[in-house]
Amino acid sequence: MSSDVQALNAQLFDHTFKGEIDPYALFDQWLALASEKEPMANALSLATVDGNGMPDVRVVLLKERTQDGFTFYTNTRSSKGEELAANPKAALGFFWKSLNWQVRIRGAVVPVSAEVADAYYKSRPLGSRIGAHASEQSRPLQSKQELMDRVAQFEAQYGEDVPRPAHWSGYTIEPIEIEFWCDGEYRLHDRVRFTRENSNQPWTRQRLFP
Repeated sequence: MSSDVQALNAQLFDHTFKGEIDPYALFDQWLALASEKEPMANALSLATVDGNGMPDVRVVLLKERTQDGFTFYTNTRSSKGEELAANPKAALGFFWKSLNWQVRIRGAVVPVSAEVADAYYKSRPLGSRIGAHASEQSRPLQSKQELMDRVAQFEAQYGEDVPRPAHWSGYTIEPIEIEFWCDGEYRLHDRVRFTRENSNQPWTRQRLFP
């Protein structure tokens, strides 16, 4: 573990430390350390709720962490997209088994701008851009061949100049809670939660029972 992360963790879990800790900066350092130790450290569990109040969860990839929050991309007509349209709130969970650490996040969800979505879409591999057109995500599929036929259809239609589909975009979770968790012996874990009423308010830090 780097000395910088050790120092931040020491402050994070020290109830006597009265200085400010930026949870975003701490998350970035945890993610960077996890990325050195395991593949796809940016994978996260995304939890949403449907119109009947039934929870849903799946793994997606964090693509950007900005001052607004945590951004991922998807088909907006998918189950997750429909659930976020009906109830624009979500929870995220990161777990890095190499470190035995996790981060939990909750907050409102805001679509990214068309310009931001366009820029990220253009950075994707050609096959992924074609796939965004070919896949009617979360809809019934009769066979794999049906999907491959659609891939061939859009490859022929667009070649290498593939526009972003209107139904493919990104979402940013603007957190009001971020919790950091470190495994402890005999399940005496270390937990600290940062909370705020909205993105314009400062963070409050609180240690929690494991």
